[in-house]
Amino acid sequence: MAHYKVANSKSEEFRRYLEKSGVPDTLTKVLVALYEEPEKPNSAPDFLKHHLGAATPENPEIESLRLELAEVKEKYEAVVEENKNLKTKLAQYEPLQEEKRAK
Repeated sequence: MAHYKVANSKSEEFRRYLEKSGVPDTLTKVLVALYEEPEKPNSAPDFLKHHLGAATPENPEIESLRLELAEVKEKYEAVVEENKNLKTKLAQYEPLQEEKRAK
């Protein structure tokens, strides 16, 4: 009988862990989404994997695209800053040109 209580205790501890982590709620939401899907997918496990975020392993191309995106964002920020500086410099010279035209 003591062996049964130990197993039950571990099971109860694991159940509390899952509930604290939100696993039952997440699984319920995904299963409800599958239930409400008008056209049932060919593969229910694939549907579940996709909606749980484990559809496909990281593609090596994705990492290279992330790096490229980071580089492009950095260059974009540099160009925006340069544009801002050039506009400031231009604004200093524009009033001088307007004065020359007035003469």
